[in-house]
Amino acid sequence: MEVELATINQFLADMLLPFMRISGLFVAMIGLSARSIPPQVRALLGTMLTLIIMPVVPPSPIENLVDVGTFLIVIQQLLIGIAIGFISMMVLNTFVLAGQIIAMQTGLGFASIVDPVNGINVPAVGQFYLILATLLFWSLDGHLSMIQMIVMSFEAFPIGEAWWTGEQFRDIAHWAGWMFISAVTLSLAPIVSLLIVNLAFGVMTKAAPQLNIFSIGFSIAQVMGLLIIWLTLDNFTAHFETQWFRAEQFMCELLNICP
Repeated sequence: MEVELATINQFLADMLLPFMRISGLFVAMIGLSARSIPPQVRALLGTMLTLIIMPVVPPSPIENLVDVGTFLIVIQQLLIGIAIGFISMMVLNTFVLAGQIIAMQTGLGFASIVDPVNGINVPAVGQFYLILATLLFWSLDGHLSMIQMIVMSFEAFPIGEAWWTGEQFRDIAHWAGWMFISAVTLSLAPIVSLLIVNLAFGVMTKAAPQLNIFSIGFSIAQVMGLLIIWLTLDNFTAHFETQWFRAEQFMCELLNICP
């Protein structure tokens, strides 16, 4: 049986280009982008998903794989996947930032731990929030939503035919501002509570100057910080669901699939 070279090139193009877009998603997506995940695992998952969606993806308009134009299309596919995964990562970083704000305000910032996602030291409270947000992402089927988005992106941005516009890149950058707004909203209750505690210590110090606010107030602030974090955990799920809903809506707007 003879197989023409054009058939082989077409098969490789139909597999390579979707694989690059899916790989870009896995590089930046919540959960799979952590440094603790071996690259071989991401490559295997990307290959499996590529083989699954190949029958529904239109043929790639590529005649020669070894070409400058093909290289540019590969870069485009990577950027599309990374941009979609970046939106989900901003949701995760919202709660990491909120945990860092709370840790610094409560004096718990001295306890630091290595962040497996970014590979840097972060306060333990931020790492705790990161673990909670990641578990909620998996429990709410966020990974299935991300796979659905990347599959629908082949309709919104066909390979070699469509591409992000400058306005869409700008919207992605502006949407990242929600990370700071949501982080402050999540940490607002602990900050206000600790402000009241610090004001109470200020009054006590004024009434009894013998009290050393630095030795007593610091330890009390840490204990109150842990208590406040425990009391405000009920709002964590609601904040995550709200932020994730915004992310899904934004991804739908970018892909022009909003109902």
